[in-house]
Amino acid sequence: MIRCLAIDDETLALDLLEDNISKVPFLHLVKRCKNAYEAIEILQTEKIDLLFLDIEMPGITGLQFLNSLQTKPMVIFITAYKQYALEGYTLDVLDYLVKPVPFERFLKAANKALEYYNFKNNETKPQVQNDYFFVNSEYQLVKIMSSEIAYIEGQKDYVQIHFINNSKPSVLTRMNFKEIEEKLNSPNFIRIHKSYIVAIDKITSVRASIIYIGEQRIPLGDNYRDEFFNTINPDTHK
Repeated sequence: MIRCLAIDDETLALDLLEDNISKVPFLHLVKRCKNAYEAIEILQTEKIDLLFLDIEMPGITGLQFLNSLQTKPMVIFITAYKQYALEGYTLDVLDYLVKPVPFERFLKAANKALEYYNFKNNETKPQVQNDYFFVNSEYQLVKIMSSEIAYIEGQKDYVQIHFINNSKPSVLTRMNFKEIEEKLNSPNFIRIHKSYIVAIDKITSVRASIIYIGEQRIPLGDNYRDEFFNTINPDTHK
């Protein structure tokens, strides 16, 4: 869970930001602050991983506040002014959002924070293979349990994730195969066709060029045939 601080001098902006944060399952809003002085007090007593920070604020601006910090959390600027973008990126902020911010754009910035957060944590902690990941679907983040996936079907700019025995509705997400393979990150999944990835442990049988997962028939592409058989049965397919 990423612990967040929302800093903005406008009440409406804070309300919208709080609402967006509440929709993202890996974000936790610790406190909302009307100015940098309040934020400084919170940072002295609370562990904060991510700042959602306005720039134009009375007293100390967001840029001045960020420059004053010796230890900086991750930062996403949310401002009505485009002209600070270059200066913001020189301060190594994760993202720069211009108000009004569509939720889809907010979600993209939040995902960037999650990727960086996981990367930094994995540098210092033993790596543990998670059995889940999140995808964007219908303007929300959906948690996908890898162990429940039967197969994945490519549909142009989207992939559709199908589950064991249709135990739950399939999930459609805007993603290419390279991106979904990176999220899967498991030897249990193998691409068997230009449009399909299957979970090896869910395969019921293979007949000719058809792979069966229960009653579901999935084609085995000629270009993937040798790698598939070498993976599932390396001792006999030589």
